[in-house]
Amino acid sequence: MKKILLALAFVFCAASVSAQGWGLGGRITGGIQAQVEYTFSSENYIEGRVGLGGLFDNHLGLDVTAIYQWNIGQWDWTPKAGTWFFDAGVGASGGFWNAADKINNEIDGASVHYNYGYLGVTGCAKFGIKFNGAPVKLAIDYSPTIGPWFGHKDSGFRTSGFYNFGLSCVYCF
Repeated sequence: MKKILLALAFVFCAASVSAQGWGLGGRITGGIQAQVEYTFSSENYIEGRVGLGGLFDNHLGLDVTAIYQWNIGQWDWTPKAGTWFFDAGVGASGGFWNAADKINNEIDGASVHYNYGYLGVTGCAKFGIKFNGAPVKLAIDYSPTIGPWFGHKDSGFRTSGFYNFGLSCVYCF
């Protein structure tokens, strides 16, 4: 885990050295995610997310997502505040989690932990505002992920990915 955090810190520092077109921020969902964006043009950009999921239940895990986003529309509804936008994209996601299952053991009531992983296709629909007075974007999004999960003597289709709503804030360099 320390190596992953060190690698993320290195990537963020390297991005700030040559920051033209880069954005860095965070996303709150069923967990927390670090988010990095690189803008190719006014029409498209790529978004990467790395985060910890399952913070609010007993399924702590790590998740990595990459999404190619298109700028679908921009509106000047509030010209003094900023420009509103709607983006949509598609990408891939993968990760793993550790689930603790309580065993009704009369002696010690021990928990057993099982590891699971998943791979999937991720979509994204994002609505937000890019502020005029500050290089900040604030957005809400829906990012469903569909695909298989696999793990301890079991596998299936990941349906919890359909409930992936988030709030993100990105600083644009």
